[in-house]
Amino acid sequence: MKRYIAYFRVSTQKQGQSGLGLEAQRRIVETTAKGGAVVAAYTDIESGRKNDRPELLNALAHCRESGATLLIAKLDRLSRNVAFIANLMESGVDFIAGDMPTANKFTLHIFAALAKQEREMISARTKEAYGHTKRGAGCWANRKT
Repeated sequence: MKRYIAYFRVSTQKQGQSGLGLEAQRRIVETTAKGGAVVAAYTDIESGRKNDRPELLNALAHCRESGATLLIAKLDRLSRNVAFIANLMESGVDFIAGDMPTANKFTLHIFAALAKQEREMISARTKEAYGHTKRGAGCWANRKT
């Protein structure tokens, strides 16, 4: 029977407290793990930009010690950093993303690059919106035409 170590991540305390983002990830992991056993689970409430997340490091160590496969709901919950994903692939820890369980290394590299691009676009949109609000432009609906 295949053995998995589940890893979950949300970005904010509010997401962690509500459990909504975590619950969706748990459902994907449970579906992906059918026929196998999830022997442990680790959860971080941290930004995905951080690569030294404590529970991720614990999950990876557990995988190395036990020979289990790291199971994540979605690749972007692990990281949106191409180098991080590439290094993990070379580390000897096998991992599966529930949203693409049959992905090979080539596919994972492409999706990691797309996730990084999405992170950069989110950051740019957030900065633009913050700057727009800070300048006092306010809501477009309140403008006089």
